[in-house]
Amino acid sequence: MAQSIIFDMDGTLFQTDKILELSLDDTFRRLRSLGKWDKETPINKYREIMGVPLPKVWETLLPNHSVEERKDTDAYFLERLIKNISNGNGALYPNVKEVFSYLKENDCSIYIASNGLTEYLKAIVSFYNLDEWVTETFSIQQIESLNKSDLVQVIIKEYSITNGAVVGDRLSDINAAKDNGLVSIGCNFDFAREDELSQADMVIDDLIELQTILMKLNR
Repeated sequence: MAQSIIFDMDGTLFQTDKILELSLDDTFRRLRSLGKWDKETPINKYREIMGVPLPKVWETLLPNHSVEERKDTDAYFLERLIKNISNGNGALYPNVKEVFSYLKENDCSIYIASNGLTEYLKAIVSFYNLDEWVTETFSIQQIESLNKSDLVQVIIKEYSITNGAVVGDRLSDINAAKDNGLVSIGCNFDFAREDELSQADMVIDDLIELQTILMKLNR
């Protein structure tokens, strides 16, 4: 079995879409009240770029706004995300805790590497008690490049990982595995794209499939 499994968070462990629209609506309602937005909430545009670091999100959604306005919007959005998490409006994907328990029972180390911000990740880990299984959660905020491959490299170096896999739903996760000599496991979940998943070493439709896959990897 692979020694170390590095999971993405949004769209892999956490069903982000359950709080995404709520939080985005809250944020753009605020912008409209401030006279800084006069259109519908661009939820479809956000879905297209889901998985990129938040600073790049606001560059895309608010191309005509100042850097300061984007930072202010980002802060408010984060506040709403955390509020919706703490209110129980989100959810983990099916079988997350079952798979985590299985991995721990089989001496696998579990890490999270996410493009999400630190406080946001802490809110999810805390609400769902994921630290019962997860060794450490890493945010893209911890590295200057905002590159998932670099973030995974940090984990590998810190924990001397020589054998493992990256599990995620987007190309950044697949590339992070390949760039660091790990197995890439693509998740065919809500935000996944077929053209991106085709580049993964293997693809799953449910996290429970990891139990079988990891047994094969160990052989």
